[in-house]
Amino acid sequence: MRGSVGRSRPISLFAALALCLAGAAAQATPPPARVASINLCTDQLAMMLAAPGQLISVSMLVRDTRLSPLAQNARAYPVNHGQAEELFLMAPDLVLAGRYGAQATVDMLRRLGIAVVQVAPARSFDDIRANIRTVGTALGRKAEAEAMIARFDADLAALARDPATGPRAAVYAAGGYTSGRGTLIQDILSAAGLRNATAEAGRKGGGRVPLELLVTIAPDLVIRAQRYGGASRAENMLDHPALAALMADQPVHPRSDGTYICGTPLVLRAVAELADAARALEAR
Repeated sequence: MRGSVGRSRPISLFAALALCLAGAAAQATPPPARVASINLCTDQLAMMLAAPGQLISVSMLVRDTRLSPLAQNARAYPVNHGQAEELFLMAPDLVLAGRYGAQATVDMLRRLGIAVVQVAPARSFDDIRANIRTVGTALGRKAEAEAMIARFDADLAALARDPATGPRAAVYAAGGYTSGRGTLIQDILSAAGLRNATAEAGRKGGGRVPLELLVTIAPDLVIRAQRYGGASRAENMLDHPALAALMADQPVHPRSDGTYICGTPLVLRAVAELADAARALEAR
């Protein structure tokens, strides 16, 4: 037994030394100096977390004021179109991408030896926190990510209202698209002190709700999506007389915009606006 222990001790010491060296090497790995983002939501998280000069390109979508609350800030960055060829020529150390989009680009970049971190869409406030940590870690900005989460939680606590007996609301977009249980919209409405009328009607996730059903559900507040201009049959239904009649008694008419799309701390702008709407409804 004594001989066995004696022989294992050098092996154990060697293993411990190897672990220490590996840990030191991991700590010494510098953060990526050149980062590109090809997804609307990772664009915004990267813009909020990256060190000066670290972010070299964002997607063209983040400059669209209809989609992004950071559209003006995004003009400080060169844009990309999510194509592997153009990204390769930028020589990034890291590319941030969505979980489900541009998979051909992601696969090509990885084959070319470029690191890619994919971030899933946020379906809750917990997902927002997780995604901030994911992007912060990828950028080598863990401390900044934790500080952002702390600010998000403090601001949310200052805004949050109890939805238990609040007014019933529904977000309604082109084509009758709405969001039920298990969505980011659900958390936004709840934090504002509103009950999600489509969730209470049994809807889960995102999907289409016919206008006839929405009228039957009869929410106290309909939050129509922002119009994109031009003409489309999908958006025309947002001007339907039945929807106008349903909304006629609303004291306010908030519109969903880019702050509702991506899971970033900027969703709190939507929470603040809807909390005011809830108070206006309760004051009638």
